[in-house]
Amino acid sequence: MKGYPIKFVPIIKEKIWGGQRLRTLLHKDFGSLPNGGESWELSCVEGDVSVIANGALAGMSLSEAIGKYREALVGRSVYERFGDRFPLLIKFIDAADDLSIQVHPDDEKARQMGLGSGKTEMWYVLAADEGARLVSGFRHVMTPEEYEQRIADGSFEDSLRQHAVSAGDVFFMPAGRIHAIGRGVMVAEVQQTSDVTFRVYDYNRRDAEGHLRQLHIEQAKEALHFSDVESGRRNYSPVLNGGVGVVECKYFVSSLVVVSDGVVMRDYSSIDSAVVLMCVKGAVQVGEERLEVGETCMLPAVMKSVVLQNVGGLAELLEVYVPSA
Repeated sequence: MKGYPIKFVPIIKEKIWGGQRLRTLLHKDFGSLPNGGESWELSCVEGDVSVIANGALAGMSLSEAIGKYREALVGRSVYERFGDRFPLLIKFIDAADDLSIQVHPDDEKARQMGLGSGKTEMWYVLAADEGARLVSGFRHVMTPEEYEQRIADGSFEDSLRQHAVSAGDVFFMPAGRIHAIGRGVMVAEVQQTSDVTFRVYDYNRRDAEGHLRQLHIEQAKEALHFSDVESGRRNYSPVLNGGVGVVECKYFVSSLVVVSDGVVMRDYSSIDSAVVLMCVKGAVQVGEERLEVGETCMLPAVMKSVVLQNVGGLAELLEVYVPSA
């Protein structure tokens, strides 16, 4: 195949906690929906497979394109392990209200529950209101018995670590860690291709029909890592006209690339994977495609390098790929 930066049609998800910043800050069109909670930028989740929006492959679904071009599109190692299902789900999330306190199972637990793969993820904070916070980890080592007691007596929130956040913060959320995005926070999210979430607590919030949202107390108890008291915060120092690693795990490797002036050359000759670029600030020319803030593209594995050119003002990109087994 002839490699080029592939864009996709965003899949907008209305959420009870969603807001308007996907529209006002990231220029997403969600029509008559009252809010946009999530924009799925690149997905192979069953029922929500992304459709290519540009170039020679326009109109083809991501899974169809992988089935046709295989390792040329996603890399030999990725295709051999995952077939036509790209293993990463890429999102923007706008939390106008608190998300539920939740946990995701790891791969082993998900398989035991008949739920496919687990869900490890990371967040890059694009914007945060003054005083905005998120939840990550327990304040102290828990036990299943204490978990049940705190759920019963209404003190569960007291056991959670709260973290003040601002734009540019990065958090890593391995499967099994209790977490939640707080109101006023907008993030770019990179995660395994999975839509499995167990809600532990939801502030007694009711849906549009007046019903309390479903909780998953027992499933969460099986999935939680009760000894996890880590914050998940990743400290890094941005590099002008270069990239710096922010999260590396067995599911994905991510870097923040800053283009402040001129051009930046990114070399992918040692990577056996497609590369995903999310524009989280400004705008940049990626080969023959312009990438604006809030836009995402996939560079096929056959593209072993790319030139990023500044188009006015500082630009920042989240760069993500799947590591070899």
